[in-house]
Amino acid sequence: MTALLFLPARLRRSAGFTLIELMVVLVILGVLAAIVVPNVLDRADDARVTAARTDVRNIVQALKFYKLDNQRFPTAEQGLQALIARPSAAPAPMNWKPYLEKLPNDPWGYPYQYLNPGVMGEVDVMSFGADGQSGGEGKNADIGSW
Repeated sequence: MTALLFLPARLRRSAGFTLIELMVVLVILGVLAAIVVPNVLDRADDARVTAARTDVRNIVQALKFYKLDNQRFPTAEQGLQALIARPSAAPAPMNWKPYLEKLPNDPWGYPYQYLNPGVMGEVDVMSFGADGQSGGEGKNADIGSW
């Protein structure tokens, strides 16, 4: 601070930013944030939908391997748990082995749904989306194996 005292008056005035310059920078940052933040928030929802689709595909693939080994899909009663633990309910699988390390929840924290027989295919695996309820649009839409 004492170094500024020895500068000529003309240089001392230009040593800092004026209030107007700071306000202009803040306004520019605010405009940029208003443009960028909504786009970034939408990307999080898109990423969750993509993750759910990937999980559904992986679960369906594990179900196909289960069927190859055991000649049938797990029953609705056995559910997706049959992919990580040997089912105790009949019909007992003949050649069971673990098909997944663990059963994931969907990106919104809800368990994936399994229907056997399925409505859209032989079996259906689905996530109910962000709201956790059947139906919906946008991020609340169902994501399934169909």
